[in-house]
Amino acid sequence: MRDSGVNCGVNMAVSSPLLQAVILAVGSELLTPTRTDTNSLFLTQELNALGIDVRYKSVVGDEPDDLSYALRNAVPQADLIVVTGGLGPTADDITRNSLASVFDLSLHEDGVVAAEIRSRFKARGLQMPEINRCQAMVPDGAVVLANNKGTAPGLYLEFAEIVCVALPGPPRELRPMFRALAAEHLAPRCQGRGFFRRVLVIVGRTESHVEELVQPVYARWRHRVPTVRASILASLGQVELHLSISGDDAKEANSMLSSAATDLAAVLGKSLVSSDGSSLEEEVGRLLKNRSASVAVAESCTGGFLASRLTDVPGSSAYLHAGWIVYSDEAKTSLLGVEPEIIQDYGAVSEEVAKAMATGALSRANVDYALGLTGIAGPAGGSVEKPIGTVCVALAGPSGLVRAKQIQFPGERSRVKYQASQAALDVLRRALLE
Repeated sequence: MRDSGVNCGVNMAVSSPLLQAVILAVGSELLTPTRTDTNSLFLTQELNALGIDVRYKSVVGDEPDDLSYALRNAVPQADLIVVTGGLGPTADDITRNSLASVFDLSLHEDGVVAAEIRSRFKARGLQMPEINRCQAMVPDGAVVLANNKGTAPGLYLEFAEIVCVALPGPPRELRPMFRALAAEHLAPRCQGRGFFRRVLVIVGRTESHVEELVQPVYARWRHRVPTVRASILASLGQVELHLSISGDDAKEANSMLSSAATDLAAVLGKSLVSSDGSSLEEEVGRLLKNRSASVAVAESCTGGFLASRLTDVPGSSAYLHAGWIVYSDEAKTSLLGVEPEIIQDYGAVSEEVAKAMATGALSRANVDYALGLTGIAGPAGGSVEKPIGTVCVALAGPSGLVRAKQIQFPGERSRVKYQASQAALDVLRRALLE
């Protein structure tokens, strides 16, 4: 780590590679619930492709002292600091001045940049407001990064040990600028290294159960070179294992990742949905296509969400033939032929009704498989016997195949609906694997 004091001379001879980065997103609007910092996701992906690991990301409001503090903290943490936003013409655009202050650089007006901004306004039949001149202010020694999509140019500062980059906030301006910057300035500093990833998607197991299964596999990787790093991430209805390797040989890295994924697949069994990050609905679609099979859905508590997820996959018309939203008991009876006596005897939320919904959809759509979903999503409607979050999933398929199960999901309405759709897709996936 470098000393946290900032006393960098700009444009000194540089030889050290860029291995770690910090991303600072500037803008008070990003600290509100109305805006999301999507730039950091894009930048992380692009930096990883160059072999640069992102140590952390931070959002900073439009306060000069806050940005200066964040910049000073980032200097000892990374080889590359990427600042996004704050390059506009208004008083709350603080990035240029903060960079100059922290790195002890003077600002000067770049005549070429000023002329380009005037030309951009003129092309629209407008005169450039005087406040836009500040966008032509450049720290001494900085390289100006052209912006073909807007008025704010980017800045590239190269010091003895670190690189600092300032990019405009709008994604349509940032993305092409960064890709040009990466090709011209960053890639030569990365020594041909890459950051290679593989994501394994797992359903039907808890995070702790997955960790327990895979720990012995991790132990066999400890002495491998390059090192396979693994992290576990639990999200709604599934667990993800993220594998990564940093190296300069793409073929070797991908071969090692494939070997690692194979090792994990052996212990995860049918709980493993995909080894390439594909979603559950994508994998179900692939299996249906490979088997030239078709499916229909009959939904109550999910209200069409299951069908929506299936149709999120391009080409799903090849296998999804029909769907019913049968929210009321009357609709279940009139549209799918669920006998009123079954509803009366077992209740609308029951394995028996879910099976009747699935078999009704199977016969009416003339498909290979059909799913039936009924449940209590809340916040009202639960009972002691069937509390909120009770969901019944059923599958009807070839040769009289009919199976059903009742599951209890935690959480509010939207979480119950999502987990119910996840369970239904997984029931179908496992049947297709048989």
